[in-house]
Amino acid sequence: MDAIKGINPETTPALEVAGNFDELGLAAPILAAVKEMGYKTPTPIQQQAIPLVLAGRDLMAQAQTGTGKTAAFVLPLLQKMVPHANASASPARHPVRALVLAPTRELAIQVHESVVDYNKHLPLRSTVVFGGVDMKVQQAELRGGVEILVATPGRLLDHATSRSVLLSQVQFLVLDEADRMLDMGFLPDLKRILDFLPTQRQTLLFSATFDDNIVGLARSFLQNPLKVEVARRNTSADNVEQLVHKVREEDKLDALVRVVKTRGIAQVLVFTRTKVCADKVGHRLQKRGIQAAIIHGDKAQVERFAALEGFKQGKVQYLVATDIAARGLDIVELPCVVNYELPYAPEDYVHRIGRTGRAGASGLAVSLVSPDEERLLAGIERFIKRDLKASPLPETSPSQPLRAVATVAEPAAPLAASTPAAASSAPVGSRFGRTRAEPVCALLQPPINRSEPALVAPQS
Repeated sequence: MDAIKGINPETTPALEVAGNFDELGLAAPILAAVKEMGYKTPTPIQQQAIPLVLAGRDLMAQAQTGTGKTAAFVLPLLQKMVPHANASASPARHPVRALVLAPTRELAIQVHESVVDYNKHLPLRSTVVFGGVDMKVQQAELRGGVEILVATPGRLLDHATSRSVLLSQVQFLVLDEADRMLDMGFLPDLKRILDFLPTQRQTLLFSATFDDNIVGLARSFLQNPLKVEVARRNTSADNVEQLVHKVREEDKLDALVRVVKTRGIAQVLVFTRTKVCADKVGHRLQKRGIQAAIIHGDKAQVERFAALEGFKQGKVQYLVATDIAARGLDIVELPCVVNYELPYAPEDYVHRIGRTGRAGASGLAVSLVSPDEERLLAGIERFIKRDLKASPLPETSPSQPLRAVATVAEPAAPLAASTPAAASSAPVGSRFGRTRAEPVCALLQPPINRSEPALVAPQS
């Protein structure tokens, strides 16, 4: 059952009556954008978080991936900035008022695309900054003035220390995938960023997982926060079928191909723990004549864009990735995720399998577990409070040789996320194939540096 912790009982009924977006107190331009995107009913995390954000409360919000967390903070932030919306050309009229921090470039780009979509009818400016690309273009955008800034921590610090962006007027701070933002890898940068921000601000933390250490740390820079949970803590999605196949390490590649072929899976996201393993698996698939791409932190930004674009257009059947892809890839109807190697951190398992089964769709998550990964599997089971029973690998038929060249769709011209693309080669009606002709991934067109909204006056 959905639960809200820390809310005065008198306020709880008011949060349960919003059955549609019209009842959430959003301005007409925002509602128009929401409706144009085809959304009618807010998800539980949106229904519960939006009124609290509009009320000015600091928030720790936890919900499974694919449940609309981004809109749960973008929509109310836009609403609170409606009074500041203006069409002035002066950069001084467009200071950074909302700062969204994300741990990866991919997630930062995805969040910014959502901001652009929901902000299309308001004269509020936004941009996204991340590393791996030239700072000069980003500096020009920032100096022109933006109200909403989405950033990765390292690149934001580069801009803040060079004074190409001022953060002294930030009113709203959002940490997306907050568990990752508050771990030891990002914490030093985060503490430095907080020094640039006003102490009087509204701070929002959104994530699929929170552990006790993160909760304690977060309370140190939140003011009287409320905790919103729309699923049992640290659980995996119920609409994702989770399978475990126990195989020897040297047999994993054959097992991977067998699972994909025998189940008629049109496309699959394959996770490894290390960059070296991702390269090895991807190259071995390519040697078998299988269309595969590789993404990890050592790849140049242009290579990462190309790999994801190929996956989006259906040119790539296997996308092999490290945990850089476990957060921030919003993939339309991705049928299957395979854990070629189990992650060391159990929470990363939750994020990985959350790439499938999004927005209420069903999905499949397969874990190939070698004998030396039994300990990691036990840790995942404790974390998600669920037993993952091992099952035999699916049987192949003579017509399904493991080393056959994979069949993929003919490449389609680049299209918008809502435009039909070439149909998948998966059998029609296949449980894990695509039955509709549409793009695979709604993510990662080259980043839009600033929205160009139509000037529509907000209605009261």
